[in-house]
Amino acid sequence: MTDTVSKKKRSEIMSRIKSKDSKIEIDFRKSIWEAGFRYRKNSTKYFGKPDIVLPKYKTVIFIDSCFWHGCKKHCRFPSSNKKYWINKIERNKTRDKEVNKYYKKSGWQVIRIWEHKIKNLAAKN
Repeated sequence: MTDTVSKKKRSEIMSRIKSKDSKIEIDFRKSIWEAGFRYRKNSTKYFGKPDIVLPKYKTVIFIDSCFWHGCKKHCRFPSSNKKYWINKIERNKTRDKEVNKYYKKSGWQVIRIWEHKIKNLAAKN
């Protein structure tokens, strides 16, 4: 199946996808800052580039988007180029497991929070 939008439009859409500082990340960081936690964000010094690092607590936090990390509830693959997207998402999930294993071996705590969990909390407040 071919794409439903032009290459130029698809490029524009994809360029707006953020790898860091998404609205849900910012909202989450604000709430933990207000709770008194101090952190590093998107530090390249740490394996897997966690969204948030709490060095004092030896904790890394990843905020996983439902699409990019293959949420069983909300991930819907695009109808075009389906094989590419399935491979891409599966590789992301495999990498997530590798990162979890690395930190657990190092004695760090890994927290992974789904995008929909943060959205649900925000909707309740």
